[in-house]
Amino acid sequence: MADEEIKRVERVVFKGLTESQLKELPYEKFLQLIDSRARRFLTRKSLQYKEVMANVEKAKRKGSNTVKTRVREAVILPEWVGMVFQVHNGKQYVNVEIKPEMVGRRLGEFVYTVQRVVHSTPGIKATKSSRSIGQK
Repeated sequence: MADEEIKRVERVVFKGLTESQLKELPYEKFLQLIDSRARRFLTRKSLQYKEVMANVEKAKRKGSNTVKTRVREAVILPEWVGMVFQVHNGKQYVNVEIKPEMVGRRLGEFVYTVQRVVHSTPGIKATKSSRSIGQK
């Protein structure tokens, strides 16, 4: 057992690829693996895509690991794995750490824009009829 080398088993994270294979994957091959809507977003290189990529490059030059963005429809690329994005939810920025399972999906899928509303009991000066109304 001492002579044998213990191999680390890598798990599949994206369409039959392991994390190391995903990071080495060429951009053109990655485009073939994602769905058509995401591919169209990446190939058209819209202003929003350019804005996100510029922010990512700026963060890499600074040596930072965080990118602040309002572009919720940006498709997560394999080169972003391990980075932290601060995605705007309409009110504030929420931190999203990019994991290999998130590749090919949108940033906005991981940040909710609407929170659950929890109503309390009626207040002190509420009418008696409002107490009998069921809460949703």
